[in-house]
Amino acid sequence: MLGFMKVPPTTYVLQYKHGKIKREGAGLSFFYWAPTSTIVAVPLASADVPFVFPETTADFQSVTIQGQLTYRVADPKRLASLLDFTIDKQNTSYFEDHSRDRQKLPERLVHTLQSLTRAVAQRLSLKEMLVSSELIVTEAQAKLKESEAVSSMGLEILALSILDIKPTPEMSRALEAEAREALQGRADEAIYARRNAAVENERMIKESELNTEIAVEQKKRQIRETQLAAEIAAEQQKREIRETQMAAEISVEEQRLQLVSRRVENDRKDADVRAYALTEILKPLRDLDWKALMMLGGRGADPKAMIAMAFQEMAENAQKIGELNVSPDLLKSLIGTTGLGTAGK
Repeated sequence: MLGFMKVPPTTYVLQYKHGKIKREGAGLSFFYWAPTSTIVAVPLASADVPFVFPETTADFQSVTIQGQLTYRVADPKRLASLLDFTIDKQNTSYFEDHSRDRQKLPERLVHTLQSLTRAVAQRLSLKEMLVSSELIVTEAQAKLKESEAVSSMGLEILALSILDIKPTPEMSRALEAEAREALQGRADEAIYARRNAAVENERMIKESELNTEIAVEQKKRQIRETQLAAEIAAEQQKREIRETQMAAEISVEEQRLQLVSRRVENDRKDADVRAYALTEILKPLRDLDWKALMMLGGRGADPKAMIAMAFQEMAENAQKIGELNVSPDLLKSLIGTTGLGTAGK
């Protein structure tokens, strides 16, 4: 009996004839001789496997883990060698019997996942378990991809998600009560904290005002100190200027005194030099009579001086002169000689 097979691209078909593969591939369409052919169809599309299973935490509390696993067939020939994916459209009972074998694949994946999840759950307490879905997904998915059971069936794990982790109802109520009391305690702490914050803010405001007043007073004191320092510096500068002027005047006076002393010393030395020169000049004439010196004048001697010297000599020797008669004619001649008469005329 001649049959026709047509499958979508997401299905991998293998046609066996006399125990050998005659054709294989995805999305094939072909005629085949039904009495001697066996058709195996392995789905290649990704499949979602929902799961729900219980686990026990490290503190011996039961939780229920709910999620979904997504996988696809990467090696259909290997999977077909492990599970029966044979189809027979004419024999409905045969197809249904063999279709039960297809349900083993999701079950095996869920069992493998549950064993990997148990290893993580046994390390965590109940509270940690309820908030560690990301940790469970990360570790379980990594170990699931490396699992020998998955690779041996030619499968590829695409995604793993944990949708919910629930404790038992009694433990859930206990946790809710504990959380409620903790929240109530936090609310009371918040009220107390708010009151303390108000008191603290009031204290901070007063401290700020006090610090502001202190800062203002310190600023005023700094300004006064700055002004006082400026006045002291000005007075110091004035005193230094006066001292500088005084020192300059003292230096000028000292220089003037040195100049006067030098001038007096120079004048004294000059006078000493002139006196020494005059003494040396007059030294040969020191022992001569002045009268002789007058006589040495010769022709150039002044008659008036000569007459005066004569009369002075007579005056000096008046005690030796007994009587001196000066006749008018002599006096006249003397007067005329000296020019006194001309003066009288």
